[in-house]
Amino acid sequence: MARIFSGVQPTGNLHLGNYLGAIRNWVKLQTEYDCLFCMADQHAITVWQDPETLRRHTREVTAGLLAAGIDPKRNIVFNQSTVPAHAQLAWVFNCVARMGWLSRMTQFKDKAGKHKENASVGLFAYPDLMAADILLYKATHVPVGEDQKQHLELTRDIAQKFNNDFGVELFPLPEPLTLGEATRVMSLRDGTKKMSKSDESDYSRINMTDDADAIAQKLRKAKTDPEPLPESVEGLSGRPEAANLVGIYAALSDLSKADVLAKVGGQPFSTFKQDLTDLAVSVLQPINTEMARLLADPASVDAVLRDGAERAGAIAEPILAEVYDTVGFLRP
Repeated sequence: MARIFSGVQPTGNLHLGNYLGAIRNWVKLQTEYDCLFCMADQHAITVWQDPETLRRHTREVTAGLLAAGIDPKRNIVFNQSTVPAHAQLAWVFNCVARMGWLSRMTQFKDKAGKHKENASVGLFAYPDLMAADILLYKATHVPVGEDQKQHLELTRDIAQKFNNDFGVELFPLPEPLTLGEATRVMSLRDGTKKMSKSDESDYSRINMTDDADAIAQKLRKAKTDPEPLPESVEGLSGRPEAANLVGIYAALSDLSKADVLAKVGGQPFSTFKQDLTDLAVSVLQPINTEMARLLADPASVDAVLRDGAERAGAIAEPILAEVYDTVGFLRP
């Protein structure tokens, strides 16, 4: 069976964008692929994290995945730092990747801004660790959003260069998987910006921990425009907020945007928002309830991560040994 690796940074509340853009698709993929789902806590510390908050967020994100339907018996669910081979392979890749490759990474430029001299080395070398995450398990496919495609291309470059440098076919070249109608969910306050947990306004996003009242209030206040909903996808052009809400409805209902507009075209936003609220609550409320149950029993979440780390390590260790033998490390 083909193998998927995917990870999420435990740096704050999961929101609707995480769910529709990634987690919901992971739930569907788990029946078709051998899957590893990683809480990327080592990636998280490329910028400073409060230690207790990081531990709490790692449990919260794990609980969110489990509540959304990820099966920890069928899949491997673990946090990155508990499998040392991630960091060990990342060092090898630090010596394979070129400075010029990393310098072109747009995410580093965006996160470091004008003060890149003050950014951590970890933030600069982040893509090498991401490549190690994927290739450590010889993953064949990686679900990615648009903002991660460049990193996956670098992963493929690193795999190809390693194979070429040592005359082996050790690493596959993983393929991207982009799925779903709403792989890029935008802010409820500004349809031109991606929904983000770092946005100052909590009204810009729907958190997976929001109850029905909070979801309803946020959707009522979501930015729109004066015109009714169009009857075709072409009519969404130049209307980012309308396009975002229609895309969210489409993803939550497993319909295309065209199908949604055939149903709601011509409606005022007030009517459509109520329908969208009812749909969002019906999908998210059970997840919210199950997350709360899991977080009330943190030992059960920790047990899932512990089991996942053991199973991930069992796959990773022989592959890392193969890498070490290929590189020429003496292992007496």
